[in-house]
Amino acid sequence: MRLLFQLMNRVWLFLALVALGAACNKDKFLDKKPTTTLLIPSTLSDFQALLDNVKVFTLVPTLGEASADNYYVSYKAWQVMTTREYNAYVWAKDIYGAQAGQQDWDVPYQQVFYANVVLDGLKNIKMSADSMSQWNALEGAALFCRAFAFYNLAQLFAPVYDSTTAGSDLGIPLRTTPSIDTLSARSSVEATYRQILNDLHEAEGHLPGGVPGAALNRPVVCCAQALLARVYLSMRKYSLAKACADSALQTYSLLMDYNDLAKNTPVPISQFNIETIYQASLLGAPSLTTYFSVISALYPTTWIDTGLLRSYDTSDLRLSIFYRTRNDTMYYLRGSYAGSLYPFGGLAVDELLLISAEGAAKAGDAGTAMKNINTLLSKRWRKGSFTGYPVGSAAAALDTVRLERRKELAFRGLRWTDLRRLNKEGANITLMRILPGPTDTIKATLAPNSFNYTLPIPPDVLSLNKAIQQNPRN
Repeated sequence: MRLLFQLMNRVWLFLALVALGAACNKDKFLDKKPTTTLLIPSTLSDFQALLDNVKVFTLVPTLGEASADNYYVSYKAWQVMTTREYNAYVWAKDIYGAQAGQQDWDVPYQQVFYANVVLDGLKNIKMSADSMSQWNALEGAALFCRAFAFYNLAQLFAPVYDSTTAGSDLGIPLRTTPSIDTLSARSSVEATYRQILNDLHEAEGHLPGGVPGAALNRPVVCCAQALLARVYLSMRKYSLAKACADSALQTYSLLMDYNDLAKNTPVPISQFNIETIYQASLLGAPSLTTYFSVISALYPTTWIDTGLLRSYDTSDLRLSIFYRTRNDTMYYLRGSYAGSLYPFGGLAVDELLLISAEGAAKAGDAGTAMKNINTLLSKRWRKGSFTGYPVGSAAAALDTVRLERRKELAFRGLRWTDLRRLNKEGANITLMRILPGPTDTIKATLAPNSFNYTLPIPPDVLSLNKAIQQNPRN
């Protein structure tokens, strides 16, 4: 079985990689002779094995985090970054430098392909009383995984959702079958989010209920609700975001007390901690030339943004849990809910509390907003030091919630989406990079609502499929 699983991984990796581009070379592809080494998954166990492949699933893109404002690097570190990291850091017009095989695009679409294989294959399996539970769980998991992939792609390669223009704004290609003989065209932003929401609402009806199990890569109903809350928040539909967050919290709301963590260990937070609902981490590999070196301080001249650091109170344990110091002055990333230096990109209870709080504040309910914030921070500050935020105006509550969101969810792959949506509401957050070089100082600025908040489609995708239109860049 293990050999079969390994073989299936290789086969389906190949098929996933050609799924988007092969249609443009359809005749050439179909001319190739079939081989008996291709194993077609056909049983519930096969489909479960596909969805359990953590080398494909539970991975989310990094370029949003690379482009956000949680960290900064020295000129020397910037010079030795890979092409895409180098360019993403300064929001260059061309990020990829004609390099093909961009994982921020390829891996989510590989996930989509796997999910579509499962969804298509389940149609050929007759459900019985004995198989109903597993069949439904697989259907729900595949829908959830497809929605998660589409959502992550939309945060990078489609403009921020705006209800007044979503019908005409270009979204992402929406592949809903495993077929390789149809061209992919970009949908609208409205259609993109409608597909994501439909998949998640349908997943709710198939996934098992109850609390997350030991296998945190297998979603349950509250995972779909948690992702729905994140999606609605990015759309700035705050009441719906709050409703979904509250539904998930009714099922599962456990929080870690940071006072109980072993602070002297290299990574104080375990991968399988009680807050995690769905486990995922940012894409990459443990190499000095990957983006992980940028945010996990494998470069000795990569640091946490000083403005972010100053926002933590001296009694706030997150400062020492999330970050380490170098020479008592410079801070770098210590660990994450992924249980390693790899930043966490999954779903957790703390995010749900913050979404619920933001929804309450937007609705004018400062009391509920501050109740959620105080519940969270009572587990984050040194024992006995946190007295709670008072209830003030809804506007003050909203400012507090958004500040705490920035501090709690740093390096979780969420800041880029937050910048996009907050600037859409008039936050006017301008990002700046300053790189003092040996001869001159390089400065780069990202203006609010800039075209550069939408990343370019990778060049190999455009060359394979002329139907896909490039995003405008400044």
